[in-house]
Amino acid sequence: MIDSPGIAASTALNGRFGFALHAEDSATLARRGTITTTRGDIQTPVFMPVGTQATVKTLHPAEVRATGAQIILANTYHLMLRPGVDLIREADGLHAFMRWDGPILTDSGGFQVFSLATNAKVTEEGVRFASHIDGSPHMMTPESVIDLQLGYGSDIMMQLDHLVGLPAERLAIQAATDRSFRWLDRAVDHYNAQEGAASRSVLFGIQQGGMEPDLRRQAAEELSNHDVAGCAIGGLSVGEPKPVMAEMLEASTPFLPRNKPRYLMGVGSPEDLWNGVARGVDMFDCVLPTRAARNGALYTADGRINIKNASWRHEHRAIDESCDCDACTGFTAAYIHHLFRAGEVLGLRLASVHNLRFLARQMELMRAALDDGTFGTAYSEFTARYQPVANPSPVGPAQPPKGR
Repeated sequence: MIDSPGIAASTALNGRFGFALHAEDSATLARRGTITTTRGDIQTPVFMPVGTQATVKTLHPAEVRATGAQIILANTYHLMLRPGVDLIREADGLHAFMRWDGPILTDSGGFQVFSLATNAKVTEEGVRFASHIDGSPHMMTPESVIDLQLGYGSDIMMQLDHLVGLPAERLAIQAATDRSFRWLDRAVDHYNAQEGAASRSVLFGIQQGGMEPDLRRQAAEELSNHDVAGCAIGGLSVGEPKPVMAEMLEASTPFLPRNKPRYLMGVGSPEDLWNGVARGVDMFDCVLPTRAARNGALYTADGRINIKNASWRHEHRAIDESCDCDACTGFTAAYIHHLFRAGEVLGLRLASVHNLRFLARQMELMRAALDDGTFGTAYSEFTARYQPVANPSPVGPAQPPKGR
């Protein structure tokens, strides 16, 4: 491990946001840090539960906080359509509206436009689309997305980027990546022009580049030249094999600024978190843990189990006896199995609490290992024990890529 002095993310943010890097693992790209916001510090690496529509499904904010969550994510696209930015402003912002007093990151909605909306059409101005709810027409531009997120009162905002569905021709990937940077320039200019914006929120840029390693590297280097508080890696975990995602991360993180947080968007399985941290990622989010939980898929130290299976009917013990979540300390696997079989909402809640706490504990283990210089051992122990679902090509131990 290499101990590093704390490094401020930017001197242009008036002390409202910062990133201090505390330690780096000498055998991988794993790092330990602290993000400072006006609503509290965030210890990294960190997983962010997803509250797409201003709620982490089935859970009270206090339950989410009790799992160890430090920051949550909400979605600009969904909140724009329902309930609308005006109503959120009436409520004095998203934090007051949903009763979450910690930091909130809002995704720009670009992914949802291309995955949920109909008749989406990209121009240089932005993207026109029809709502997936009622078909009503809408337009998102780099500037309007900034205005929406400022209206929500987000602590961390994301730029509007152009996501291309894969597989795609290299020229189309390059064009979308270039357009994303032009949109980022417009987003930065618009953000800087808003009175008081820097005192409320900060802006992250997004790297694209498809599954082309050289484009990923070029985009990472280009993103490093932009005036943003943090750097996100987008367009991964979209169905590619895990070794390909690992390759794209190794082509990305070494060329992103060392003194800014790195955020891998839409990634949340336990093995992907460990593999991502080993490749230099600081922040993660994904709907997977809570969506899987609501379908009875629960994480354990050995892998994922299905609590709905009949084999759990007579298991009068905790789902995971090493877990300290409310589901494991207060109830038996047999009882939670019964709740799922009976269609009781409490089963969904307890399962969601368990999965979020499991991931928070994994991040705690990583942070502790980075603090005491044993990340390599902890990483090896995890990969030796945890059996991923449907992963025929396991990702091997991370090595520092050339150009670190």
